Amino acid sequence: MLSLTLDNLGEAAELEMGALPADATLGEHRTATEVLPGLLDRLDERELTATFFVEGLNAEIYPKLLREIAARGHEVAYHAWRHEQWHELSAAEQAENLERGVAAFERIGIEIAGLRPPGGRLGESGAAVLREAGLRYCSPAGAGAGIDDGVALLPFQWRHLDASCVLPPMAAAREQMTGSPDPVEPATFVASLTTEIGRLAEDGGYVAIVLHPFMLDWLGTEQLEALLDRIAAASTGGLRVARCRDVAVELLADPARFASGTVLDETSWAD
Repeated sequence: MLSLTLDNLGEAAELEMGALPADATLGEHRTATEVLPGLLDRLDERELTATFFVEGLNAEIYPKLLREIAARGHEVAYHAWRHEQWHELSAAEQAENLERGVAAFERIGIEIAGLRPPGGRLGESGAAVLREAGLRYCSPAGAGAGIDDGVALLPFQWRHLDASCVLPPMAAAREQMTGSPDPVEPATFVASLTTEIGRLAEDGGYVAIVLHPFMLDWLGTEQLEALLDRIAAASTGGLRVARCRDVAVELLADPARFASGTVLDETSWAD
């Protein structure tokens, strides 16, 4: 099974990192006003659905866009309130963060089923805080779908994430892609994902591809469309391509289908 996922939206992460002043004008970020609308059209053209992990702050800044994402059949999921490094939060802080985010999305008519923790790690509270918040799944860094404390784990691998191609701490992911720690070109990244999609169709298992709206200029239109075409072809060819929440429902209903379980990855782009 394959999930196409996208992380981040708008100004939230930039505010958290201090890249924008606290009094910056919000609501005009290019990822929301230009990038996402074009991407949604490309997904529609190929009848593909994706999971968008967005920060809770966006429910206040871009409610209309989030409703449109959901109305087009995609999943809106949680990526912390303002892209806080999840593993650095205490259990109480995680619970408060989740409560705030879930409530913000509920106010705009969107139910949150899952979380992707910024930084990729769950932290000391593990999946328990997610279960208590009513979430059904989590997508941390790791490999192999599984279940922890009643919560489905749908991990991503760093070599399947676009930003790993350029971030200095992710040299190990680049070596897995190409055998070299050097930065990876967009065409090489797409070729690596194409190989992985073929392997997945042949051998089974679960893979999440991770793209970022702010990285789509780096990826380029030609490579983005080539990747989406490859996913669409795999879907019509028999590979199950599904939103994360749908995979979680199937996993929780039939755990034996993913009997190998999950191995979490403690590395992070933020290290």
